[in-house]
Order: sequence, then structure tokens, then C-alpha cells
Amino acid sequence: MNNLTENPAYTYKINPDLNSIDWDYVISLFYKIEWKHRKAEEIALAFKNSTTTIFVFEGDKIIAFGRVVGDGRYYAMLADIVVDPDFQGQGLGKYLVTTLNNQLENYHFVNLSAAPGADPFYKSMGWKKQTTAFIWPQGPKQLRQHCEQDEPLT
Repeated sequence: MNNLTENPAYTYKINPDLNSIDWDYVISLFYKIEWKHRKAEEIALAFKNSTTTIFVFEGDKIIAFGRVVGDGRYYAMLADIVVDPDFQGQGLGKYLVTTLNNQLENYHFVNLSAAPGADPFYKSMGWKKQTTAFIWPQGPKQLRQHCEQDEPLT
């Protein structure tokens, strides 16, 4: 992938000390982008169990973050790519995705789950839709937002 230039107004941290992260504020950013149903202690544990994490700060305020869930060699998934809406359009999302993906050289499979409507963003960066990916929907919202319509049985 490409290298991106860091904006000198922001601080970029790969794998920071996660004990220093304000997880309640992270949850507020999830709510701000309308990704609800997350709890601070659960998302903190999810980030601690991730292979790579990245945070972008303006001063001491988190404005973007993301993570990789992976096995260290074969499979990795980018997850929770979030940019505060007040800072979107500045290349921070591309920075997160590119930087995380650059950590995954020689992996066999790297994928991500995109938020509804994010296809053009990821396609503009060269990501391709998989023809063989499946999801076990965890409820009607996931079924509606992330699944193809079932074809009628014949």
C-alpha cells in the first residue's frame, strides 16, 4: 500500500499504552458515528486482544483509531476504523487503513467489514469485495445491513 504523510497538527501512535486510553471517550466516538451497543470495558478488552492498534490525537483528544485482529501470520482483519466526523475528509481514514495494512506484509488473507455505505471509500483505496465471505448475523440489524437477500428455494 501507499505511504501517507502525517499531518503535523496531530499525534499518531501505533500500539500505544492502552491503559492510557480514555475508553469512555472512545465509546462516545462510536456513538457519534452511530455505532452503538458497545461498552467501554468490552472495547478496551477487544483492543488489548488485538495484534495492532493505532490512535490519532489532536492534543490529548482522540480523533481517530483502528485495530487489527489477527493470528500473526495467515489471517488478519481490520476492525473499528473510526474517524471523528468533525475530522473526516482530511485523509485520516486512509491513513488508518494504510498504516494498519502496511503492518500485515506476507499475510495470506487481509479483510475488513465495512460500515454500510463505506464501499466507495474502500474501493477507492484498492480494496475488493470478496465473493466467498460469510457472516453469521447476530440479529436483524446485521442481517439487514450486512447480508445479501436470500434467493427463493426452488
